[in-house]
Amino acid sequence: MKDTGVPMPNRERFRDLCLGKRPGDVPIFDWFNKYWSETPEVWVKQGAPKEILTADGNRDYFQLDRIHSTQEIVCGVNRADLKADPSQQGPGHYLITPPVVPVFERKVIREDERHRVEIAFGGQTVQVSKEHPLRMPQYVDHPVKDRASWNEYKKRLDPHTPERWPKDWDAYVKQHNGEDTPVLLLFSGFFGILREWSGLERLLYWFYDDPKLVEDMMDQVLYLVMEVAKRALKDLRVDFVRFWEDMAYKAGPLISPAMFQKFMIPRYKVITDFLHSQGIDIIHLDSDGNIDELIPIWLEECGVNFPWPIEVAAGMDGIALRKKYGKELILGGHIDKRAFIKGKDALKEEVMRKVPYLCETGGFFPGLDHAIPPDVPFENFKYFINLLRDIAGRDRLPD
Repeated sequence: MKDTGVPMPNRERFRDLCLGKRPGDVPIFDWFNKYWSETPEVWVKQGAPKEILTADGNRDYFQLDRIHSTQEIVCGVNRADLKADPSQQGPGHYLITPPVVPVFERKVIREDERHRVEIAFGGQTVQVSKEHPLRMPQYVDHPVKDRASWNEYKKRLDPHTPERWPKDWDAYVKQHNGEDTPVLLLFSGFFGILREWSGLERLLYWFYDDPKLVEDMMDQVLYLVMEVAKRALKDLRVDFVRFWEDMAYKAGPLISPAMFQKFMIPRYKVITDFLHSQGIDIIHLDSDGNIDELIPIWLEECGVNFPWPIEVAAGMDGIALRKKYGKELILGGHIDKRAFIKGKDALKEEVMRKVPYLCETGGFFPGLDHAIPPDVPFENFKYFINLLRDIAGRDRLPD
């Protein structure tokens, strides 16, 4: 590939990358190279400079292109209000926090030498490891157990609560409309967030035993995202949107495609039709697992055209997807996280097998196929970035 001579990321370039109009350009964006909160601390112990401990320093050190995600608007699971470093791209907390305002009081219920059981910001009760407090905890209980608890919980999902929005909205709009940086508007989806409220098993039973309750919960999500979209898009220049779903596992979706079409597609169509009417046609969706059965439904019935992270361990094959859907489907992630741990030879084989082809044939934003965990060595991640820069014809990162 050739160096395209683009010194800085910009909105026009980002859109052309999505549409597959820059076949000589390898995008290396911060949003698609998010990391676990503890990863930079581990890397510093391995010899990385301390500057990577901040989001800005991390992006500058690895020379990542920037996307501004609207974490200051509480409508998704990435929330600036809960982070020590508000600009950090990942969740920034040990657990997914739904877009509740106000959050629940974080309170320890009991603890021993190794664990503590506490109520998290989203109302979930979890058991946290004291040795690894930022890693995924074990769920003990969830706040929504029935219609009565749901009616109480949804009071925290009012889209017009002032604390859901930046305090100085006019200044926020002026700043981001004036920057030549792609803006990503963050939304909750219609399944993953319900699972955080009720727990997976209870939610799956409700699809059959109390479908009206499931519909009411999804309608509240729709109300929240529609009202946020209307206000945000009235003033803010947005380049694409992201829905957080996490609705699949290794063998496939957690609900059937038929169930997805019955419960979720009608609501997706309301919000995506509105987005399309506002000129937003790049619709990004985050779901781990094997989503092969969902992609054609997303693409054909509601215009969701940018899945991430295309998880390799779940059997996802980005090359097969590109051959099937062409440039119509934008891809992100898809570099097997296990290759980063195996070593540089395995990582180079993984990158060279995928990145040149996928970047030449359509929109592809390479990155590890989920957020970067702390067991990925610093030197291996730096090697990965340099591989991408080699393919793009750019200079390597300084030693």
